[in-house]
Order: sequence, then structure tokens, then C-alpha cells
Amino acid sequence: MAIIHHCSEVGIAADLAAKLREIETAHLEDLRAIWRQHYGPPTKLRSLAFLRLMLAWRLQADAYGTKLDSAAKRQMKRKAPAQPVGRELGLGAKLSREHEGRLIEVVVEEDGFRWDGRLYRSLSAVATAATGTRWNGPRFFGLK
Repeated sequence: MAIIHHCSEVGIAADLAAKLREIETAHLEDLRAIWRQHYGPPTKLRSLAFLRLMLAWRLQADAYGTKLDSAAKRQMKRKAPAQPVGRELGLGAKLSREHEGRLIEVVVEEDGFRWDGRLYRSLSAVATAATGTRWNGPRFFGLK
């Protein structure tokens, strides 16, 4: 049974690879025809690059599914940041920045970042609250 399953996966992979190679060089009308064949009326997008990406993603999702297996999830956890930027400084670390003559000081805590007596989930949330405008928090505090 495992061999049959493996062979069908190889067949799916080969068919998908051929379709993806076709998508790489297809013109707009050809991409729309492929979309129509698989998904019905095509999107009205005119961007070749974006349409290629959408079509390639949908075909791969159809072939392999959109759920991640446990091994893939573990691998992503190892490669992804384990915590929001700034938390790696350690509990109790202080970040400060002067903005428009006012000192903004943040303390890293287990569940976020404390500023002005309130706990925030991210440095961006702190920077936005402190300045009234949207900021990239790590950049605002000089971490990036």
C-alpha cells in the first residue's frame, strides 16, 4: 500500500512540476485559460507575476493540501523567531528613546512590553501609543 501511495505522490509531483513550468512562461491569456480550466471564470488581474503566483499556489494547494503536517510545523517553529523582536533582550531589559523632547522608556516583561503603566503586546504598539502615529517598533527603539 505504501508503494502505491508513494507512486501516486510521484505522479502528482511530476504533473504539478510540468504545470508549474508551463505557468512560468505563459502569457496572460494562457494563464487565464489555465485558471478557467481548473477554477472557472478567471480573475481580472492583469499582472503576469501576480497571476502566476496565485495560480501556482492554488495548484500546489490542490495537490498537497493547505494543512501543515507536524514535522513542517516543528521546522517552522525552529526557523521562525521564537518571540517578538525585543523580547530576546531578556526580562527586565529597558529600551528607551527620546521623541519630541519626551523620554519613552519600555521594560521587557514576560507577556509583552510595559510603558506608562500599561502592558503592550509589541514594540510597535508601544511606539504608536506613545507618538500617536504608526511606527515599526523595533526600528523606533533602534533594534533594526
